Amino acid sequence: MGWGRCSHSYPCVTLSLARSSSLSRGTRTETREGRLRRGSRRSWEGLEGPLVRPQRGGLLSHSPRPRRVFPDSRRPAPARGAVTLGHGRPQLDAAALGTLPVRSGRGRLSPSFPAPAAEMENSGIVISSCISQEDDSRYNTKQRTSISQELLLEDEMRRKLKFFFMNPCEKFWARGRKPWKLVIQILKIAMVTIQLVVFGLSNQMVVAFKEENTVAFKHLFLKGYTDRMDDTYAVYTQMDVYDQIFFAIQQYVQLQNISVGNHAYENRGAKQSTMAICQQFYRRGSIYPGNDTFDIDPEIETDCFYVDPMQPFDIGTLEEMKLNLTLDFHRLLTIELRFKLKAINLQTVRHHELPDCYDFTLTIIFDNEAHSGRIKISLDNDIAIRECKDWHVSGSIQKNTHYMMIFDAFVILTCLTSLILCTRSVVKGIQLQREYVNFFLLRFKKEVSITDQMAFVNGWYILIIVSDMLTIVGSVLKMEIQAKSLSSYDVCSILLGTSTMLAWLGAIRYLGFFQKYNLLILTLQAALPNVIRFCCCAAMIYLGYCFCGWIVLGPYHVKFRSLNMVSECLFSLINGDDMFATFAKMQQKSYLVWLFSRIYLYSFISLFIYMVLSLFIALITDTYETIKHYQQDGFPETELHTFMSECKDLPNSGRYGLEEETRKSLFCCCKSS
Repeated sequence: MGWGRCSHSYPCVTLSLARSSSLSRGTRTETREGRLRRGSRRSWEGLEGPLVRPQRGGLLSHSPRPRRVFPDSRRPAPARGAVTLGHGRPQLDAAALGTLPVRSGRGRLSPSFPAPAAEMENSGIVISSCISQEDDSRYNTKQRTSISQELLLEDEMRRKLKFFFMNPCEKFWARGRKPWKLVIQILKIAMVTIQLVVFGLSNQMVVAFKEENTVAFKHLFLKGYTDRMDDTYAVYTQMDVYDQIFFAIQQYVQLQNISVGNHAYENRGAKQSTMAICQQFYRRGSIYPGNDTFDIDPEIETDCFYVDPMQPFDIGTLEEMKLNLTLDFHRLLTIELRFKLKAINLQTVRHHELPDCYDFTLTIIFDNEAHSGRIKISLDNDIAIRECKDWHVSGSIQKNTHYMMIFDAFVILTCLTSLILCTRSVVKGIQLQREYVNFFLLRFKKEVSITDQMAFVNGWYILIIVSDMLTIVGSVLKMEIQAKSLSSYDVCSILLGTSTMLAWLGAIRYLGFFQKYNLLILTLQAALPNVIRFCCCAAMIYLGYCFCGWIVLGPYHVKFRSLNMVSECLFSLINGDDMFATFAKMQQKSYLVWLFSRIYLYSFISLFIYMVLSLFIALITDTYETIKHYQQDGFPETELHTFMSECKDLPNSGRYGLEEETRKSLFCCCKSS
């Protein structure tokens, strides 16, 4: 017996008894065909006899066999002990059931009825509950609503993903979104390039002024100096050392009378800066090479004296000079002549820029650390750029400087806007990645691969973000340089040059949206992992040759004196540059080393040119052919692209702007259900 609730206020009980003569005593057939639905699915357990499915009319029909319909004249008489409840159907009297456990609507056991055992042996009992049409329709509505929600959410996710991976033109067709990032990138590239060109022209004048002054100082203060490519200038006798030192002192004292430039001494209040002549030597030392004996104290001492250019200075003869400056060449390490000069770069006036004031810190070094009989002489020039204290230039140069600083500020504002937009796009991509991963895990019970997850992180945006940051910092340094508060031309050049290069590289992204222009990009992206692995293997061989060549050929070949020179020489050999000179400059003092050098060079050239370089080119070529094949036959799709491909909506279909309406309709549907 089952308890259910119909449309009336009282419970409805439906009991059916069917005799079966074919069943033997003590056996009965048991099937389960129905489930009670009341708001949610409930299963009836522990019931004997065939269960029946609830119908929309509130009555329960026998299943799986269809119920036979008899006319009233042929309808079989009700069984003994049964009563007829509605529509003339034979129903079992409650008194004839005997003791049967009956499960109520809430799953509890109701009190049993007494029934004769004879009636129960050959009877099949059907106990069911009637469900109202309202409850059944409410369940079906909920089920249909749940399925519709899942399908709509899945379709919305596909549309989200497809819109995220659209190009700017398709996004404009889909939602009418203006391609602001594209416009800003084009504007930024133009502005950064103009800024770089202007700074490059200014930096070119600064570099030219530095180099020309350095060459002029070498000719002024180094006796007998001539321009050389290798810049090796040395003396070999004691007289030449004294002659060079006092020649530099005399030139410094008479600088304003002999120099053709606008050089001057540095003022320190009412006094002029002096020249410092310092020598470094071992504290004590006695060297006797003839007897192979020496006694030396390696502690280094420094002795200096100063020359004031405003005081009269009479050099006299060489013997008098030696009395004023005593040098012990056995203990001598270095001699340094340090002095400062000032100059003004007037060539910037012609380019509508304010002139710069320069401070030159000159150091002439006599290097005798090797004690080899050859004292090398070099001149170092450390340059500092300062703002001139009192100046006046007729014309509009000051206005031009203000205009350039305003332009730099506008460049900073443009790069800051680009930085914000690209950062926002990266954050949105990461948020969509997390949403897709959670959706895929809940909907399909699968983990998203790392490749599909990385597809949401746009590397081009990261490249543009780095470029914008470098441009902002470089523009700030450029403004400081124009205001004469900073003189770091090299740092500013590195920042602006790198940022401009990255900005132009970032523009390739927009060319990649066209199939005929993205072949280079796709080839580089596909070949990069294999190229990196190949280069790691080739680098092992290359470093082995570098270390071997440095230790073996270094004493006999000028191109193998240091690891840096060895690497540069071998890299030139890979490209077929300067091969004969590398073979010819090898000294033949040791036949064994000369023979080793031939084996070394021939094996390296053959290995890297004919094998490593050829395999490297073949690797790129194979990737190029693969990309061309993919462009013709289609690229292999990942799970992400396969999931998106089920969305057939075109960008101009108008369905990509309906996401908010879809969310509202889903909310209303859920609320009403």
